[in-house]
Amino acid sequence: MRFLIRVVVNAFAIWVVTLIPALGTTVIPFAPGETAQLVISLLVVAAVFALVNTIIGTVIKVVAFPLYILTLGLISLLINGLLLVITAWFTQWWGWGLRVEDLWHGILAALVISLINWIFSVILRPQSKRN
Repeated sequence: MRFLIRVVVNAFAIWVVTLIPALGTTVIPFAPGETAQLVISLLVVAAVFALVNTIIGTVIKVVAFPLYILTLGLISLLINGLLLVITAWFTQWWGWGLRVEDLWHGILAALVISLINWIFSVILRPQSKRN
């Protein structure tokens, strides 16, 4: 259930990023390109992004742990942008999916996606019952 919520939130965040032309990120829906195909494309891209972030991101974060300490966590911006570019690279094989202009646009788009994910995590966090 948590994975599905994560995918839906990521899909929404990626959709918001595609609405900002300065970020250089687009999602190309599969044919014929109607609204339903765009939503399905966003969900598939978000699922791939979640998998890339879970599998490859974890390995990179463990290996880059000393860089996290040296840069006080700022390296995470570069790593998240790289993971978004890797997701775009995976989805390019299908002829539809995520397109990112370059790494810098990927870093900015990943920053916006992270902010949206953070906002939703605060909203969707289970509230503890106080006695």
